[in-house]
Amino acid sequence: MTDLKEFRENVAQISEIDEIILDPVKAEGIYVYNSDGRKFIDMLSGICVGNAGHRNPQVIKAIEKQIKDYLHVMVYGEFMQKPQLDYIKRLKEFLPKELTQIFYVNSGSEAIEGAIKAAKLYNHRKEIITYTNSYHGSTLGCVSMLSAKEFTECFQPLLPECHHIQFNTEKDLLKITDKTCCVVAETVSVGDGVKLPKNDYLKKLRKRCDETGTVLILDEIQTGFGRTGTLFAFEQYGFVPDILCIAKAMGGGLPIGAFIGKEAIMQRLNNGHPLIGHATTYGGNPVCLASALAQLNEVAKLLENERNNDNVLSIQQKGEIYRNKLKHKHIERVEGVGLFNAIYLKKDVDWKKVLISCFNNGIITGTHLFNANSLSIKPPLIITEEEIEESISKILKALDEI
Repeated sequence: MTDLKEFRENVAQISEIDEIILDPVKAEGIYVYNSDGRKFIDMLSGICVGNAGHRNPQVIKAIEKQIKDYLHVMVYGEFMQKPQLDYIKRLKEFLPKELTQIFYVNSGSEAIEGAIKAAKLYNHRKEIITYTNSYHGSTLGCVSMLSAKEFTECFQPLLPECHHIQFNTEKDLLKITDKTCCVVAETVSVGDGVKLPKNDYLKKLRKRCDETGTVLILDEIQTGFGRTGTLFAFEQYGFVPDILCIAKAMGGGLPIGAFIGKEAIMQRLNNGHPLIGHATTYGGNPVCLASALAQLNEVAKLLENERNNDNVLSIQQKGEIYRNKLKHKHIERVEGVGLFNAIYLKKDVDWKKVLISCFNNGIITGTHLFNANSLSIKPPLIITEEEIEESISKILKALDEI
C-alpha cells in the first residue's frame, strides 16, 4: 500500500481531500480496484480517456505487438513510420473529406497550441477568441485563453489579444471580425457543467468564421471517440471545423493527441515556414499509435454494433437512463448528451460531502472546473444497463447519506 504522506512529499499533484484518495492496484472495464480491496465504478473514465474500458483487451494486444518491433525512433523528418500512416488512413474513413492532414502531439494542450500556431501562420492575424468558462489545457498559451482571472493573474504576462464570447449567444458572434485569427470552440461546453449548443448556434459560428476569414478550431478532446453517441460530437450539428483537436480517449490509456486540418492550413506549419512551424519529440510515438488505432477500432465497432442491432443499447440510450433516473431532492437537474453528462446539485448542497459519500459508496466522480456543484457522469462507453442501474443506485444512496 502506498503511503499518502510519502506520496505528498514527493509528488506535486494530488487531491487535498484525504477522504477520496485512491491507491489503485488494478483497473479493468468500468472498474478501478483499490489497494484496500474496494472496487469503484469509474464515472470519470480517467477524464474521458477510457471510452472502450480500462485495459481493453484489443488495446493491450496492439501495444504488446508494437513493442516487439520498436519503440521510439524519430517521429518526424526522414522516418516514415507505418503506425502514423495507418492511424490517419483509418481515422479519415470517419472524417469529412475537408480534414486531410494530421499532426501528432502528446496531449490535448499541445494539440490546441499547435492548432493556434497553424492558424497564425495561415492568416497572419493575432486575435484569438474563445468562450467564457471554457478550458483548453494548462500550457501558458491555453491558460491565456481562460476567462477567470483567478486562474490567470499569477501567470502574467500572457499571450496577448485573447478575448471571450458567450456560448450560445448569437449576438456575440459579431465580435468575430476580419482581425480575428481563430476561434477556439468546444462542440459541447464543459467548463462549468455540460451545455449543449442551441438554435443552430454552431452552424452560425461556422458562417461567421467564413465571412471573416477566421480559422475555426474545434476542441473535441473530451467529446471525441464516441463519448456523445457519435464518433465526434460535431457530426450531430451539421458543420465542419477548419482544425479538429483530439486527445484523451484517442490513446486508449496511453498519452497522445493530434490536430487534423484542411490541407491549405496544415501545409503552412512546416512547408510555409522558414524553420520549424511546430515540432515534438514523442508525438506520433508508435506504441501510442498502436494503442490509438485499436481504441479507434473498438469504438467504431461499438457504434456500428448499436446501429445494426436493435437489441443493443446505444450510447444515447445509456445516457438517457442517467438523465431520466437520477432524481433526488439534492439534484436540480441532469444535462448532457450520450454518456457525457453532469449532475447539477442544488445550491445549498455541499459538493465535497457528495464526492466523499459517492467515494464511500464505490463511485468515482468529480466536479467541473468552473462549477463545483456539477458532478461528472461519464463512465466508459462499454457500461451495461445492469451496471448503469447499479451506479445510479449507488449515487442515490450516496446523496441520501450526506
